[in-house]
Amino acid sequence: MSLNQIRPWRNIYRRKSRQIRVGNVPIGGDAPISVQTMTNTLTTDVAETIKQIQSVADAGADIVRVSVPDQASSKALKEIVAESPVPIVADIHFHYKRGIESAEAGAACLRINPGNIGDETRVRDVIKAARDNGCAMRIGVNAGSLEKHLLEKYAEPCPEAMVESGLDHIKILQDNDFFDFKISCKASDVFLAAAAYQSLADATDAPIHLGITEAGGLVSGTIKSAIGLGNLLWMGIGDTIRVSLSADPVEEVKVGYEILKSLGLRHRGVNIISCPSCARQGFDVIKTVAILEQRLEHIKTPMSLSIIGCVVNGPGEALMTDVGWTGGGAGFGMVYLGGKQTHKMSNDEMIDHIVDQVETKAAKIEAQDRADVCAAE
Repeated sequence: MSLNQIRPWRNIYRRKSRQIRVGNVPIGGDAPISVQTMTNTLTTDVAETIKQIQSVADAGADIVRVSVPDQASSKALKEIVAESPVPIVADIHFHYKRGIESAEAGAACLRINPGNIGDETRVRDVIKAARDNGCAMRIGVNAGSLEKHLLEKYAEPCPEAMVESGLDHIKILQDNDFFDFKISCKASDVFLAAAAYQSLADATDAPIHLGITEAGGLVSGTIKSAIGLGNLLWMGIGDTIRVSLSADPVEEVKVGYEILKSLGLRHRGVNIISCPSCARQGFDVIKTVAILEQRLEHIKTPMSLSIIGCVVNGPGEALMTDVGWTGGGAGFGMVYLGGKQTHKMSNDEMIDHIVDQVETKAAKIEAQDRADVCAAE
């Protein structure tokens, strides 16, 4: 029996959306919620762009967006796509020729607002290029770049204007028999974005790409994104997410996974449960956790690790984690494995020992997963 059967209050019932594919990544339906980010290198610097894509892919990015503002960038995109370990989304905005070039270069998806790229002939040309090359589209509504007629109608960016914009763009694609699209309606204001996404989720069955745009720096942007995206995901809205931070794109991926992990929607790597520390701590909790986060970055297997400074909450937390350490006295702590108290260990040996225990447990889980796959075949 699963935890969700035992504790129904843990359940999140996801909105039913139709499924599309961005390259080899399914979006919508019952597919896992995917994590995206965007490169911030010059697209024409192919080597640096590929290097950054590889680093975010190593961190867990399922899809990466690349800006294609000019012809030189669309030419570079072909090389980038060929070397990328994950599907590439070409961000073309209103440059219809870049859309055609990007689709022909192998982009898995175009980030576009079809109503912004000119007359119907241009729209049809981009749609044809996308269809001919197996390329999906993302309609990207943004509160900061709404159409002039909508701003005149509503006087300011508001949920109604954003949803109307999105539905107008959807109609253009559907009128041209193109349905391989997802949609976003981003804003930097958490309330505005959340209200727009809730209305959009009721108005279409298209897969939804979540984001709080221009969220800010690493700390402030993480908090805004966690609040905005977390609440929407909790309501079951969202099929793919991008956390927008003024920071290294790797950090966007990490935060995205932490948001999903906190809601039990996606699991990757070690989930560290740790206390904020106090005068009762038997070791330096803050320093230890910082080192362990770095030392365990290479672990991709979903696991839980509790690092608690004292015996007040430590044993209880350790009972619910794969590996646990509870601070004790006289320079020693207690090790828990699989929720069971096993042995004492000197604090001096603590970090290396925990890393060893986590790596050993991860290897066992991976071996069992491979055995299960072989048995199923």
